[in-house]
Amino acid sequence: MTDFSDLLRPDAVMTGLSATSRKALFQQLGTLAGPGTGIDPRVVTEKLAAREKLGSTGFGGGVAIPHAKLEGIAAPVGLFIRLAQPIAFDAVDDLPVDLVFALLSPVGAGSDHLKALARVSRQLRDRAFLAKLRGAGSRDALYALFTIGDARHAA
Repeated sequence: MTDFSDLLRPDAVMTGLSATSRKALFQQLGTLAGPGTGIDPRVVTEKLAAREKLGSTGFGGGVAIPHAKLEGIAAPVGLFIRLAQPIAFDAVDDLPVDLVFALLSPVGAGSDHLKALARVSRQLRDRAFLAKLRGAGSRDALYALFTIGDARHAA
């Protein structure tokens, strides 16, 4: 289990959110990012949407990892949302997405951004881990899975 406590804060994890489109999801992510980063939610929304126009960040299995580089943050920051209902995401397998881990990095992050993205994508390819995320009963349980991997919290 990879520990994401360097990327993810407890208040950056949400469950049961409703979004009808990627645009609505990115707006939710912008709102979620605001308190922890001090970045205007609209800027986060715009940067995520601009990156998505380059190609879908839905990489299959119901998972997406939208990401963007932003001015004003010092280190990569993660945000996780488990959606109430899956949404269309133009993923490589054409399956709708219900698990979203967004990664926001400083503009000059370069290799740090790529390393963080690789860590997240490696963990989110683990089918057993995805099942635990989908079965977790609360945002605290979701956060625990990402930071300590304690399956007892997922019940």
